[in-house]
Amino acid sequence: MIEIGSRRRSQPAPPHVVFEALAEPDRDPARPWLILLKDEMRPRVLACDPPAALAWSSLWTKRPDATIHFDLPRSTDGGTDLRWTLRVDEPLPDPSTIGHLRKRLNQLINANLRYAFGQ
Repeated sequence: MIEIGSRRRSQPAPPHVVFEALAEPDRDPARPWLILLKDEMRPRVLACDPPAALAWSSLWTKRPDATIHFDLPRSTDGGTDLRWTLRVDEPLPDPSTIGHLRKRLNQLINANLRYAFGQ
C-alpha cells in the first residue's frame, strides 16, 4: 500500500476517549460526527491496539482498497496528538481525487470529531 496523505492534529480528549469514538462512531447519538456523503460507506475496524492505534477500512465506494490508520499518542496537555494516514493500492488516484480524499478525512477527523469533543 502507498501512503497518499497524513495529518497530525491535537484533539482535546485523551487517547482512550478518542479511540472509543473511532472504534464506535455512533456510540453517542447526541454527538454525531461521522456524517457520510452519498459516495461514502461506514468503515469497519480492521485492526486495533487500544488505546494507541486503530485502522479503518475504506470510506469510499470508488476506492474500497483504501485504508485509514490512526495513531493516538497522548499529548503534553492530556489530550491526543491524533495522526491519520491514508493508504491505497495502485493504481494511484488522480491528484484531484487524492485532494478530495484528504479533505474529507481532514473534515471528518480534524473538524467533526474535534467539535464532538467540544472544540
